[in-house]
Amino acid sequence: MHAVVSMYTSLADRLDKSSDFIVPTLARLVFAAVLLVYYWNSAGLKIDGSIFSPSAGAFGQIFPRAAEEVLYDVSQLNILQRLVIFGGTVAEYVLPALILLGLLTRLAALGTIGFIWVQTIVDVTGHGVKLGSLFDNSIGLIDQRVMWSFLLLVLLFKGAGALSLDAILRRVMAPATA
Repeated sequence: MHAVVSMYTSLADRLDKSSDFIVPTLARLVFAAVLLVYYWNSAGLKIDGSIFSPSAGAFGQIFPRAAEEVLYDVSQLNILQRLVIFGGTVAEYVLPALILLGLLTRLAALGTIGFIWVQTIVDVTGHGVKLGSLFDNSIGLIDQRVMWSFLLLVLLFKGAGALSLDAILRRVMAPATA
């Protein structure tokens, strides 16, 4: 029995030592596989020709009730609505790109977590999507968004890992701060 415990402890020690490399690297890979294209496609649907021209789809996605009231006429957007759509579109392009590159990863992960929960609030209050509940043996909106958030929390707490621009910058900047 002692040999089994010793072997398990040795394996656990090796996994612990490699976790700072493996966990954030896999988190970024999973993010790229699951959410990168989702957010870039979503951002692409929000523009009509240029990033400064919001589409009717963006109006309807972000301000569903206001868009419906004016029959999705984007000329009826007020300045605040235009700024929110612009900011959201930029966020959907920039935050995933930063995570993919591993640049300012912790800030990008935090921003994306905030984006996810604002998106969730709009989905529930504006589009009438059922939030669902945790631990109810079904996969609902809340389950999906908690999983996305957890993935990003890994990056928030662990950083981007050794294969990232953050790691390169840290190595380059280390002699200057020492």
